[in-house]
Amino acid sequence: MSEVTVLKDKGNAALNLGKFDEAIKFYTEAIKLDSNNHVLYSNRSAAYCKCFKFKEALSDAEKTVSLKADWPKGYSRLGSALYNLGRIEEAAEAYEKGLTYDPTNTQMKESLEEVKYQLLFNNSPSGTGFNNLFKNPNIFAKLQADPRTRAFLNDPDYVQIIKNLQNNPQSLQQYIGDHRILSTLSVLLEIDITPSGDQMDVDPSPEPPRSFTKPSPKPETKEEETENLTIDQIKARKEKELGNAAYKKKEFETALNHYNKGVELNPTDMTYYTNIAAVYFEQKEYKKCIEQCEKAIEVGRENRADFKLIAKAFARIGNAYKKMEDWRTAKIYFEKSMSEHRTPEVKTIISELDKKIKEEEIKAYVDPVRAEEAKEKGNEYFNKGDYAEAVKYYSEAIKRNPDEPKYYSNRAACYTKLAAFDLGLKDCDKCVELDPKFLKGWIRKGKILQGMQQPSKALSAYQKAFELDPSNAEALEGYRSCSVTVNSNPEEVRKRAMADPEVQSILRDPAMRLILEQMQNDPKALYDHLQNPDIASKIQKLMDAGLIAIR
Repeated sequence: MSEVTVLKDKGNAALNLGKFDEAIKFYTEAIKLDSNNHVLYSNRSAAYCKCFKFKEALSDAEKTVSLKADWPKGYSRLGSALYNLGRIEEAAEAYEKGLTYDPTNTQMKESLEEVKYQLLFNNSPSGTGFNNLFKNPNIFAKLQADPRTRAFLNDPDYVQIIKNLQNNPQSLQQYIGDHRILSTLSVLLEIDITPSGDQMDVDPSPEPPRSFTKPSPKPETKEEETENLTIDQIKARKEKELGNAAYKKKEFETALNHYNKGVELNPTDMTYYTNIAAVYFEQKEYKKCIEQCEKAIEVGRENRADFKLIAKAFARIGNAYKKMEDWRTAKIYFEKSMSEHRTPEVKTIISELDKKIKEEEIKAYVDPVRAEEAKEKGNEYFNKGDYAEAVKYYSEAIKRNPDEPKYYSNRAACYTKLAAFDLGLKDCDKCVELDPKFLKGWIRKGKILQGMQQPSKALSAYQKAFELDPSNAEALEGYRSCSVTVNSNPEEVRKRAMADPEVQSILRDPAMRLILEQMQNDPKALYDHLQNPDIASKIQKLMDAGLIAIR
């Protein structure tokens, strides 16, 4: 046996045991001896992917394809690396190219389906990626032909939802929580995107041998399922079935007893360990759940278990850490699950965990004492006229205590001096959101809006400040200044009036619109309408707003 083969086999063994760095080392040594061996680059690409070193994985995958352009696995490695780097469209092209060389490759087909799902759904949150899907004139025929959706068509509400989506695919998000719509997307996209719960694991079905002749179908029998199993393996399966039945009844101690017997009879099958972990998960024994999953992964690696089962074990560990609110560790294990088998469900969980981690980081940084120190520094620079440096310290104060309105008000004052009115306005809005009675926040907002040439909005801000403190000179002067500007400009009068919800309601009333039209054509009709107190009050409101005048 050549030294290259020995190193490659050592790399393969390390990879199967989850020792990825060790595997990379062996493959690298082998490549030094045989730099044109495409299999070595392919295997090292897989190891890099497991270590989340996707750029290195891509480089090796590209080298694999360049050395042997007609080898399907090279394109599978290429697609995986591109996908994990977020280059989704290129990943789809790689998988499609690989399938031209091996059209029956199940793993590449599944990977391509998942990539297409990402292109159509995750990258099109508004639903625009589904336009052609719902515009298909044969959509109802396709749904009728599939047993997953056939029964839904008997429900008029479901049919109406599909019609709504045909007319407006962008409304998909409001229906995405409906399990029927997930089933519908599965049928239309020809992939399975329905969520799966934390169910019992089953033994993976053996992959059928490839054949160019279609075998005649044979009914499955118990004998065929068990003919290649030992007596202990058959007994273990029986224990698993009994355990599954007890699990469904929530008889967890009974389920554990059966699963443990299954482990004794067949210790090389990882599904018994993951089923034990599922019971501990339900019992909220999360540390025990994690231990069993780790044992399952170890057994699975040693016995070359299906990568989907390994992925599920990693995901279950992630869920256990998630329940323990250890978001960072949970994310690590969900990412490990994704490296084994990508699913949209796990990707969504990782996104949620990223948000949780970010929230934790923000909370951990909060320190009111240091916030005040930063504010004082900001005040020093503001008084010196160094507004850019003052912004820096006020921003630090906000990070240290994001619920203190005066920090936003101070930073808004800096932005005003720097003529960054949009940023100043945003800070003022946050300031008065945190404390609607913060007088200085309303005054600063009024001044910024005046600087932005929006006197009607500035008038509203000053009015709020005036209501809080009728004796405040700045609020009074700002209100007077804006009133003059607004009332001297008919267009501003109209804009301000139309922003009033009560005015909008009056003008939307068909009866009032008819009355106003009558008043315009026949001024004498006004007297009759003013006899009605309700109509009279509405006309007075329109007069006060400056929209109509009676002479």
